[in-house]
Amino acid sequence: MRRFLPLLLASALAAGAVPASLVLSPWWWAVAVPMLAVACLGARDLLQRRRPVLRNHPLVGHVRYRPERTPVRVAHGTDDEYLVSSLRPVEASEEPPSVRVGGPGCTRPYDMALLNVSAMSFGALSARAVLALSRGAELGRFAQDTGEGGLSEHHLRGGGDLVWEIGTGYFGCRDADGAFDAREFADKAALPEVKCVSLKLSQGAAPGSGGVLPGVKVSAEIARERKVPAGETVVSPAWHREFATPRELVLFVARLRELAGGKPTGFKLCVGSRPEFLAVCRAMVAEGVAPDFVVVDGSEGGTGAAPTGLAGHLGMRLTEGLITVHNALTGVGLRGGVRIGASGGVATGADIVRRLAQGADYTNAARSMMRALGCVGALRCHTGACPSGVATQDPLRTRALHVAEGARRVRLHQRETVRDAVRIMAAMGVRDPGGLGPAHLVRRSDTGPARSYAELYEWLAPGELLAGPPRSWEADWKAADPDGFR
Repeated sequence: MRRFLPLLLASALAAGAVPASLVLSPWWWAVAVPMLAVACLGARDLLQRRRPVLRNHPLVGHVRYRPERTPVRVAHGTDDEYLVSSLRPVEASEEPPSVRVGGPGCTRPYDMALLNVSAMSFGALSARAVLALSRGAELGRFAQDTGEGGLSEHHLRGGGDLVWEIGTGYFGCRDADGAFDAREFADKAALPEVKCVSLKLSQGAAPGSGGVLPGVKVSAEIARERKVPAGETVVSPAWHREFATPRELVLFVARLRELAGGKPTGFKLCVGSRPEFLAVCRAMVAEGVAPDFVVVDGSEGGTGAAPTGLAGHLGMRLTEGLITVHNALTGVGLRGGVRIGASGGVATGADIVRRLAQGADYTNAARSMMRALGCVGALRCHTGACPSGVATQDPLRTRALHVAEGARRVRLHQRETVRDAVRIMAAMGVRDPGGLGPAHLVRRSDTGPARSYAELYEWLAPGELLAGPPRSWEADWKAADPDGFR
């Protein structure tokens, strides 16, 4: 409660100075007036709903934490890249575009928005934060990834479309030994709010390691949801128990889709090795099954809560990962039925357009959605002392986050960011996201002329790897083993 001491002190001084100025001397007004002003400002901080950090830290929040802002919606570009404008622009569409997710094995396809809420678990986020994101998704007709922490009532109460993420801990569908529980999974996957199922292989913030939820954030409710002891740090396994090879992976994805009643099912990963992903593609071809989508997480992604020793040092950045996955799927002739999502540092309309030009079909955002809720980037996610009530399980801190206001701001951020993306595409002469390609994105160089991504990277033709890989892919294609990741 120390965060309220400045307000209490100002109120006490004002309460003493006002009578003193009336009874003892008018000079006391020099103290009374400033203290009254400060006390009124603190009271306003407690009562307002737009900035949760000020509700948790009245007065101090103005000085200690930088102001919260909905992420910038108009991009100013970068020094080394630019999008190609057209001398014949088109009219921007009034309706936000979407992409149909669902391949040949899917019987219940889903129309995905261009920008959605990336994976953030209940546990990592507070109940109010999860609920606000879900309600924002419902208001704006976009999807929310549940994160690997399970399918909580707070996800469901909001009414938004959900992508249920299944991690290595199988939270929400695990038995007493921590193994995958097919019956529980099928029951929950049948819920109408669940539109897609995503199997998490790895994440950009910390690829190659399991998720960590500090014990200080494992409340009794979280413990019940995850079937773990309360108050103890939860460390998810680094790898799945249900499969050990690329072939087993694609068959498990197919099994999840069947258990989910034909809903779109895919997986998320931060690409670390081109031969490993090619091995997965070989397995798809060999078994005649493929996911409905692949979400590529860049190593620059995450909410800022990952271990500092891992974040940013492992795995491909989003650009390299996207191009690798797009080329690999194209090269084995499966790209048409498999959608690609991009996650990592997406915050503006220009970010969306850049990722679509690099091979994605849609994008997900985590950090910018948190900022829309009121996150100030204090980097206290692991301590349970989040000043804005977004990433904590402390009920006294989470009360500061107003769900309706948070949902409104999340919806506003998503709507305006997508609107900016549509306007940018229109200025490029593109009506539909499918019309974007690598030629629409140009990288500047200090040593030569600017070149488009179509020139900078090799882009495989449909089925080219099966017909005979080009020399630059030959060694990796040969090393790709559908029955082993190494």
